[in-house]
Amino acid sequence: MKPETRLQALSEFLKTQRSKLSPQMVGLPLGTRRRTPGLRREEVAQIAGVSTTWYTWLEQGRDIKVSTSVLDAISDALQLNKDERNYFYALALPEVEKRSYSGEEETIISPALKKIVQELRYCPIIISDRRCHIVGWNQAAAHVFLDFSQIEPEKRNLIELLFSRKEFKTLAVNWVHFVKGFLSIFRTYYGQYVGDRWYTSFISEMEENYPEFHELWNESEVSSAPEVLIEFRHAKTGKMQFNLTSLQVQGNVDLRCSVYTPVENTNTESKLIKLMGNE
Repeated sequence: MKPETRLQALSEFLKTQRSKLSPQMVGLPLGTRRRTPGLRREEVAQIAGVSTTWYTWLEQGRDIKVSTSVLDAISDALQLNKDERNYFYALALPEVEKRSYSGEEETIISPALKKIVQELRYCPIIISDRRCHIVGWNQAAAHVFLDFSQIEPEKRNLIELLFSRKEFKTLAVNWVHFVKGFLSIFRTYYGQYVGDRWYTSFISEMEENYPEFHELWNESEVSSAPEVLIEFRHAKTGKMQFNLTSLQVQGNVDLRCSVYTPVENTNTESKLIKLMGNE
């Protein structure tokens, strides 16, 4: 990621986070009428104990020196959670750009992980890499979502498929909520690998091709492992409910294992068994 791109991402993130807070949430009086929602820059600066001018420069994306202690203070002022803080620091501290890759690393799914995927027969599982390319899945996932083997490997990017394939758009009852979870994970990677220009190119293409992506991406949600309840309306089985658990796989290559566990006390698992022809 070029320095100007990193700083622009930092600027957008700070503006978005500031807009999410009200004066009451940080113990400030409401005061006079506000033209835009959220805190003012000078209020963030006041809470963080920095000058308004300095914070304004930071939010404008100027290339200024920052310290971790000041970033801590701003993080507290904006009430950032752990994942949001890590993302903020990755964008604000240039040295984080050392975590980049000049070439393509080989994606290898270990025999142990393959065994886990096979054993969880009635839990749809998708394994993706740090760019959210789908590199593995089980038969349950192929039945609930779509048969990824019918898609060319270079086209198996989960983020793009969420926007481009009608199977995903019609499947999730709350598609926006469904997509936001994966975008929050994708943004975590984006912050970790600020030296990888692939992200800048991919995001630009997505914003150009899918207006909905632009809107949702600009909400700047960050989460390394969201756990959410997902409700699907499958074309063949109807209502299905899953708990989505996203797990980071330890190893030399960043892999993520997204497991959809049928919700207890529902008929989701029996429907999945029937769908897979294994009654």
